[in-house]
Amino acid sequence: MKIRIEVVNDLEEDEVLIRCGRVDDTIQKIHQYILEQSQTGSKITFYKQNQEFYFPLDEVLFFETEGEYIYAHTTNDAYRIKYRLYELEKILPRHFIRAAKSTIVNITQVYSITRNLTASSLVQFIDSHKQVYVSRYYYQELRQRLNERSTYEK
Repeated sequence: MKIRIEVVNDLEEDEVLIRCGRVDDTIQKIHQYILEQSQTGSKITFYKQNQEFYFPLDEVLFFETEGEYIYAHTTNDAYRIKYRLYELEKILPRHFIRAAKSTIVNITQVYSITRNLTASSLVQFIDSHKQVYVSRYYYQELRQRLNERSTYEK
């Protein structure tokens, strides 16, 4: 594979062109990575009582539906957000993955999974007492993404 970077001074927006004989797994991963890097500017405002908070998404352990609201959970707190889970799935980086109908987890913050073959499995997070359940439906993809997670970590 040849890689070439061309600097063009008068471009209004950066452009990445991938030329290939066929689209295989490697090309798809490169494409996905470039998309994720270009979307890192996704900003989410977090709300608690009458305050607005702005902090990196990497501090979020998981997003969870509670009644009619969606909350972003950090190590020690929870903040309300103004997105639905299906909207979050579209704007969040790849290291956030659906774990249940009402939950999206940050796989870079997962410490362990206690497997339960007949029901939901328990997910615990690094340096936090908080935990969520991953449903059997989402378990396999979560496990696969956890095995790949070294590519998301800095």
